[in-house]
Amino acid sequence: MTLSTPERTAYLVASGDLRESANVAGWPTQVELERVVTDALAAQGWRVVRANDVDPETGHGFISSQRMGLRVFGNIPADAPLIVAEAVWQYSHHVLAGLRTHEGPILTVANFAGAWPGLVGLLGLNAGLTKMNKPYSTIWTVDGSDTWFQDGIRSWLKTGTIAHDTSHVRDLPELPATPAAELGRTLAERLLKDKAIIGVFDEGCMGMYNAIIDDELLNPIGIYKERLSQSALWAEMQRVPDAEADAVGRWLTEAGMTFRLGTDEATELTENQLRWQYKMYIAALRISDDFGLDAVGIQYQQGLKDLAPASDLPEGLLNNALRPPVTSRDGSRVLWEGRPLPHFNEVDEGAAVDALVTNRVWTALDLDPATTLHDVRWGDEYDGEFVWVYEISGSVPPSHFPNGYVDAEGWRQGNVFFPAGGATINGVSKPGELVWSRVYIAEGSLHVDIGRASVVELSEEETRRRKEATNPEWPIAHVVLHGVDRDQFMARHKANHVQIAYAPDAATADQALEVKAALFARLGVAVHLCGDVKLGG
Repeated sequence: MTLSTPERTAYLVASGDLRESANVAGWPTQVELERVVTDALAAQGWRVVRANDVDPETGHGFISSQRMGLRVFGNIPADAPLIVAEAVWQYSHHVLAGLRTHEGPILTVANFAGAWPGLVGLLGLNAGLTKMNKPYSTIWTVDGSDTWFQDGIRSWLKTGTIAHDTSHVRDLPELPATPAAELGRTLAERLLKDKAIIGVFDEGCMGMYNAIIDDELLNPIGIYKERLSQSALWAEMQRVPDAEADAVGRWLTEAGMTFRLGTDEATELTENQLRWQYKMYIAALRISDDFGLDAVGIQYQQGLKDLAPASDLPEGLLNNALRPPVTSRDGSRVLWEGRPLPHFNEVDEGAAVDALVTNRVWTALDLDPATTLHDVRWGDEYDGEFVWVYEISGSVPPSHFPNGYVDAEGWRQGNVFFPAGGATINGVSKPGELVWSRVYIAEGSLHVDIGRASVVELSEEETRRRKEATNPEWPIAHVVLHGVDRDQFMARHKANHVQIAYAPDAATADQALEVKAALFARLGVAVHLCGDVKLGG
């Protein structure tokens, strides 16, 4: 039976988490966002119909599984204007099938706020729609009162589209034979010839359809996957002796890292949780050595979360050049001695490609190759400029802090998302010059957006405000993008994550960006310069 769409009516769905604890806790924030959306449409003489009612048993109205998504979309007329409202983190595959076949105009919308990762969920969903070549419009608002938001809603209702300013983006021009460009091409030729392997501990973490890159796109740029199971990681962790794990803890303590310890396993960080994290660090290195990996990604949040403490502490250590030594199984070698083993959080394969390339460029330039992804979590004005909150659940390398491990503090992960606990690598990223980037899929091919930014120092009071407005247990970077404003970035960015790497000064950062852009271009990846970017310096 074909459903008909009532006149001046839009349908609304909300993709949620797979973890019911997160859905329940985030539901009040979602209710407020839906009120904002409903009021905005009512002001234009439209009504909003929720495609599914609040479940009386769970107490929320999120779509919380792929099967549920199929049922909900069965109640939506195929040509209806459709709103996907996101105030929390969402698993894109919950709504993937319905969105792929929906024929009406699609609008994704989020509240521009930090308490819950709605912006992160929105950007991940948008990236998935881009990957599947599905037309959509997108918008965001703090509270619905801004004219910009209201005008966007009006445009979507009248035309089915919202136009955003993306004038900050330009395609990479043909690069002259500068030393930087030639180095990038040389590194690309080496990758194409020798090839690289990324280890993937189970794909598809947290519903991130956008974070899966098919072999047909990866292999032509010289990158191949070693598909691994997290069960193998868990099994290897059992083989690590307590004494060996405890040696990792002593090394970190001697390096100056501190931990907020308690005794309650359910709510506090304990020595037992740390011991299992140290075992995961050792196990990940040894398995990576077994398979000759060039980078590795642990899924954790869908699978290991029910077995082991968080992977973020091991991940941040892997991304750092200076870290506790781990020997090969026979004790003859220190694994990746003095070098990071690039780790891509949540097995985000766009971040994997980026981290691998960044590692090779920064190493060739004799720079600290420590790199990490961050969630694009939120941002706010400070002293007349927009400063982003880049934040990730703990996997930041300590060299991104002013005094390394001395500024790193392990806090317990929140039990809503991390029932087994484990420490973060908490801290505030040091002021300095960045190259930021993102590899993503659009129109069936690989693209990369790349630009320059600075991490700035904010007052202690403002830093505390921003951390408490988001996740105070997670590391934070105060980021100012060069030549890209808030709404331009939101409109363009095709991922929930962004990759960053430091350079010692602006000129070196410009040089590193040019090398990286030339490398990607030689690989056949479409390169897009975003904001103020200097080439040929």
